[in-house]
This record gives sequence, structure tokens and C-alpha cells, in this order.
Amino acid sequence: MARQNKRQSDDRELARKFEELLKEGTPGFFDVSVYESIIQYYLEGTKFRKAHRTCDIAMEQHPYSVEIMLLKVQVLMQMTQFEEALEILDRAQLYQPNDTDIQLLRANIMAQQDDFEGAIELLEEILTLAEEKDEIHYHMGVIYQDMGNFEESINHLKEAIMLNSQHEDAIYELSYSLEVLDRLEESIDFFKQLIEKDPYSHFAWFCLGVSYFKQGKLDEALDAYEFVIAINDKYSSAYYNIGECYVYKNEYEKALEYFFQTMDMEDKTADVFYNIGFCYEHLGMHPKAIEFYRKASKADAYFHEAYYGIGKCLEAQDKSYESIHFFKRALKLDEANAEYWLAKANAEYKTGNIISSLEAFEEACVLEPSNPEVWKNWSFVHYESGDMDKAIDLINAGIDEMPGNADLYYRAVAYLITAGRYKEAFNYLENALTLNFDSHTVLFEFFPKLETQKALFRIIDQYRNK
Repeated sequence: MARQNKRQSDDRELARKFEELLKEGTPGFFDVSVYESIIQYYLEGTKFRKAHRTCDIAMEQHPYSVEIMLLKVQVLMQMTQFEEALEILDRAQLYQPNDTDIQLLRANIMAQQDDFEGAIELLEEILTLAEEKDEIHYHMGVIYQDMGNFEESINHLKEAIMLNSQHEDAIYELSYSLEVLDRLEESIDFFKQLIEKDPYSHFAWFCLGVSYFKQGKLDEALDAYEFVIAINDKYSSAYYNIGECYVYKNEYEKALEYFFQTMDMEDKTADVFYNIGFCYEHLGMHPKAIEFYRKASKADAYFHEAYYGIGKCLEAQDKSYESIHFFKRALKLDEANAEYWLAKANAEYKTGNIISSLEAFEEACVLEPSNPEVWKNWSFVHYESGDMDKAIDLINAGIDEMPGNADLYYRAVAYLITAGRYKEAFNYLENALTLNFDSHTVLFEFFPKLETQKALFRIIDQYRNK
């Protein structure tokens, strides 16, 4: 990772010098290898127009460089300019007729144009001639993925990995195809076999850890990631994934240790900042959590989870008014998120904005009608305002949506007793007790008077003795 960051830094500096020369009106003259670095830097940064311009300048200076031609083809593919890309491939093939990279790119263009059968046929033709057969199998595996034929994809990706156990892209795509077919056990078996063949393949250990993690086997995943670090202690993704494992184990202090190590090893990303903030939030350290959520939002202005996190931390500090601003920012980026609408609804209610609160509850309900908290909180607003009929109607709508949820029945009991509709209340109480007897204590929160609690307890105790 350190070497990769160094390369990126060097390439960035080359691109900066190149752009300075362009501003002065002269691009200067660079070797092919320098142009390759600059174009790759633009490609990785999705700066396709700059990459295209650089390719044109490089081809003027090195008109017979097949390397530059193929880079321009990659740029044109990103810009979906396939006709020009194919023309350049034809010209490159005149100079290097047996170059399999040319045919690989041609096959990829055919696949992007939805000519999957033609792309597979072309790759099968060059398979016998290719020196790096693992690359051909890898690309065939990816194309079969695009076709939705995951069985064939798995076969070719496995073949690529057997030929080259260090082919990280093939290992990653195989893991994905097996996950799509819900064959995680098979992926675990395969990566174990791969490790037996090449015990020092840190990426095989890493994918084994990912497979364990997806099956919820956190301890096994942690063991696999520890092997990754033992083999390659600079592999930052292993530290990050260990942090995630500890989050799922609710061991937030340990998770923080690994997220900070990740941050020391690679560029500081919104994901890492967010996860650190998440850990601090769950440790009850809300100001610290807000600090890192803010860093996440600055690293990526579209990271709506960070704004939501800030809002939750502010609300936890009884700053509901301030939290609404951040819930709104999160919703602006992800307006179909029921969790955000529910949080906004609760905050609006706490600040006395009843109309805004009810509107937000309604939005949350439309998006996620199977969330009992929406129905309970929404109906509670009407209960508090004394509109028992509306509160009861809403909680009944929730019961229609989730007839097996005991909490909704208990809430209906509370509302019906308050409304003086005792016979209905006891019918609901019987259903609630049948669904979850132990949850009956929630009723006492609505009736703090000892006399009422005793009366309820007698009724509940009669049901217990049936």
C-alpha cells in the first residue's frame, strides 16, 4: 500500500508538471513510459477528457507506440466511443498482429455493445495462442457474469486462479459470483484449497475472511484476516475488515484501534472517518463521534450517512433542534430512506413542530410500513394531543401490516384503556399476551398509578394461570 501511494504521488506530480507546460503553451516532450503514467493517473481518477487530450499529444510524439494506442482505446471505451476505439485497435494490430491485449480489448468492446457471444467466441480463439491464459479465462469469467451466466463465470474464474493463484481480480470476481448464487460454503472450500496450494497468498486468506464474514462467522473471519497481516502487514484492507468484525461484535474500542491503523496506512477516506465516528457514537462519546462524522462529510460531500450520524449524536445530547438540519441534509441526498424520515419526525416532535413531525412520519410509513417504531411513534403524537381515535386507527393500521407484532397490540391496549374502551382493550391484551407474554411490562409505562398497575397485573396474572 505504501508503494502504491508512492506511485500515485509520483504520477500526480508528473500530471501536475504536464499541465503546467500545457498552460505555458507547449506540452514538452516525454517518453512513452511517462505518458503511460500520466494517462493511467487520469484514468484512475476518472478524468477521461484529460486522459483523451494527453493520448492525442502522446500519439503525435509517438505515432507508432502500441502502448499509447491501447491506452487511448481504454479512454474511448470509458467515453463509449466504440467506433473510434475499434479503428485504433485495427491500426495497432497492423504493428503487433499477435498481441492478445489487442484482442482482449476488442472482446471487451464487443461485450459492452452486448455482443456477448461474439466476445466469448473471440476469446476462445485466442486462448490457445495466449501466453497469459489466466487473463483470458478471467475476462471470459467477467463476460459470463455480465450475461448472467454465473455457473460458467465460476468455471472460468476458477481456471484463471488455478493458473495464477495471485490473480486478485479473478479471486474477487469469483467471490462475487459464488455470493450471487448463495454458495458461500463453496467459496470457503475453494479458498481453503487455494491456500493449501499457495499458503502465502495474502489475497486468498483475505477472501476467505470475507466469505466467513458474509456467513456471520466473525471469529473465523478474524483469524483469516490475522493471517493476511502476518503475510503482508501493509495490506490495509485487512485492518479495515478486522475493524468491521469488531463493530459487529459490538467491541467498539478494538474496532477503533484497527480503523486508526487503516487510516495511518492509506489515504484518509470518508468510509474510515465514518466508521470511527460510528464507534465513538456507540461508546457514548458523541462530541468525538461528531468530529469524525464531519470529517467524513468533508471527505465526501455526498456521504449522507455522515449527516445522519451527526443528527443522531446531537439528538442524543438533547439538541433536537440542531439535529433537524442534519437529518434534512441526509434526506436531501437520500430521500427514500425511511430511517432518516423517522429520525426527523422524532426530532420535529421533540421541538414542538407537530405538523412537520406528522408529515415526516407519513413519509417514513410509505417507505417502510413494516417498521413498528413508525406506527408507535406516529400514533403517540396523536395520543399525546388527546386524539385517541386517530391514535387507535393508526396503531390498528400497523397491526394490519404486522399482525404478529406484540408491541403494537400492547400499544393498542394502552390507547383503548385511556379511551375507556375496556372490552376492546382486553381482547387486544389477550392477543398481545399470546404473542409475547414477557413484554406486558410496557403497559406500566403508560399507567404510572399504582392502583391501575395492580388492576392490570391481576388481569395478566389470570392469563398466566390459564
